[in-house]
Amino acid sequence: MIAHAEALLRPLTIKGLTIRNRVMSTSHAPGYGQDGKPQERYQLYHEEKAKGGIGLTMFGGSSSVALDSPATPWNQIDVGSDAVVPFFREFSERIHRHGASLMVQLTHMGRRTKWDTDNWAPVIAPSVRREPASRSVPKEMEREDIARVVKAFGEAARRCREGGLDGCEISAAHGHLVDQFWSPSVNRRTDGYGGSLENRMRFGIEVLEAMRAAAGEDYVIGMRMSGDELVSDGLTQDDLLSIATDYARRGLVDFLNIVGGQARDHIAHAISLPNMSFPVAPFLYLPSAIKREVDVPVFHAQRVTDLATAARAVHEGHVDMVAMTRAHIADPHLVKKLQEGRAEDIRQCVGAGYCIDRIYVGGDALCIQNAATGREATMPHVVPRAGTRRKVVIVGAGPAGLEAARVCAERGHHVVLFEKEPLAGGQVSVAAKATWREALSGIPRWLHGQAVKLGVDLRYGTQATEAAILAEAPDVVLVATGGTPSLGHAKGADRHAVSTWDILTGRIEPTGSILLYDEQGQHNAASTAEHMARRGCLVEIATHDRMVGEEIGTTNQPIHIRELYKLGVVMTPNMELIEVYPEGNRLVAALRNTHTDAEEERVVDRVVVEYGTLPADALYFGLKEKSANGGQTDLDALVAGRPQPACGDGFHLYRIGDAVAGRNIHAAIYDALRLCKDL
Repeated sequence: MIAHAEALLRPLTIKGLTIRNRVMSTSHAPGYGQDGKPQERYQLYHEEKAKGGIGLTMFGGSSSVALDSPATPWNQIDVGSDAVVPFFREFSERIHRHGASLMVQLTHMGRRTKWDTDNWAPVIAPSVRREPASRSVPKEMEREDIARVVKAFGEAARRCREGGLDGCEISAAHGHLVDQFWSPSVNRRTDGYGGSLENRMRFGIEVLEAMRAAAGEDYVIGMRMSGDELVSDGLTQDDLLSIATDYARRGLVDFLNIVGGQARDHIAHAISLPNMSFPVAPFLYLPSAIKREVDVPVFHAQRVTDLATAARAVHEGHVDMVAMTRAHIADPHLVKKLQEGRAEDIRQCVGAGYCIDRIYVGGDALCIQNAATGREATMPHVVPRAGTRRKVVIVGAGPAGLEAARVCAERGHHVVLFEKEPLAGGQVSVAAKATWREALSGIPRWLHGQAVKLGVDLRYGTQATEAAILAEAPDVVLVATGGTPSLGHAKGADRHAVSTWDILTGRIEPTGSILLYDEQGQHNAASTAEHMARRGCLVEIATHDRMVGEEIGTTNQPIHIRELYKLGVVMTPNMELIEVYPEGNRLVAALRNTHTDAEEERVVDRVVVEYGTLPADALYFGLKEKSANGGQTDLDALVAGRPQPACGDGFHLYRIGDAVAGRNIHAAIYDALRLCKDL
């Protein structure tokens, strides 16, 4: 049972709107927009949360109100014309039929966007101050620009009401235009919109007045804002408390949605979107302080990943409504499961940040552990029962094997799972040993718990052989044996180097000076470097890429880089490891610059390498000729969401996850779900 769960399940009334409970999902940008509209994929994604019992789901983080705030960079929503209204109506009807409420976030990005998209219009801001994150240098807004944007906000609010949305909020957080006017780090104006805090607040007041005039006094309008920008030259907690109380006193806002930090550069962005290295609810003190001073409801979102924390926040009076946005990406049915007394079935967000990291490289939001999220048109969140019960044998209890076991058991099949190790987890268990990455262990822990609950025959500590598998008389065999670490292709590395796995599993105890070579650019090498440096080693991490951790996303890379700097790790980009050889009782690592071909040497006590994995596929190839389908997955059927074709007598054999090719946790889980949902 969740303590004080009743606090979360009470309704909240704002003006004439009653929201059925105190759990929400904040406006965010999943990258599902199409032609600037929230079309079917976008709507289905939010509808799943409505089915799952959420009180309020908000969409369209950074929905644009004007042409010089383009929607394109993150496939966002354009609320700058009446063309969006029919889509809002369809969206509203879809959500309302399940009893949930729906709102959108409106914004002008100001300098926090790109000029070389859509209309190629210059970005605008209160002053000519470049933003490091967007890399844009803005035009200083003229009075005519201010009037134009204020009017655009008003028209956008009207469209929200005409579209049947229950309300809207403006974004004055993360460094958008309204808080660019507020913040002394951006606003250097000397007219009536700059200088004193009172003047800097003027633009936001005019925006909200225009919205109120256009949408009506009875329409719900709120504001998302920071409680402390957490930068030396920005808005302080006292500044933002003053703004919040002033706007609430004027009756401009019906709720305040409070976050911590802002997002003007990489590290500030990572702090404002806290990953698993942060404690749960690290900024709850900010909305709590504002709630004591205002008479409108206060919302909050930032790494509230579990219902116990959410319930405490509401019960103790810190907030009126708690947002569990990434938690709903991991499990959109979490409220329903709470109401049904099935809290143990909630797939809890681990804070990997995979969902957000994908967005900022132009991808769509996908959950590292729930492959159905964002694919609601083709992938089930609730797996349907199969018409015929089959015997399924699975080898490997990493994320692919465990997800396959869960889905097949949900289908009603008799499932046997072999795992040579005494515990579940596979490569995730290795990654979770690295400093702040421990929370990854929650992924296999949940999958294992579901497999146990569903009656899967789990045989841990048991090596699967061909004979043992065939003795089960299976209808289907799934090989999810994962991968083994590659030592790469540098001369001598196979004899003298060790893998990051060797370090993290404790097989090799790192001491002295270490050269870590990384050819993957992901978490593996960066987190292993941190692990070794914390044990007193002198570490240099060299990489073929332009920078360390080049493939790591926005919410994670800055944290890795920050920690590596703090630990004194030397970071050397643009180098290729070409040879490792012994010299006395030490090792020489030869490196070649990828741009100049100049060679350098390091004399160290240990060389550690990260080249990804090689498939552990011996069992698969041993079974291949004995199977009815020759071990082949019909890709056309798989991608189209159809069942695999029948192929004569005998068992069908498939391999999934890293047993096919080294990829990531999401790929392994998606492999399992889209294959097994039709078995």
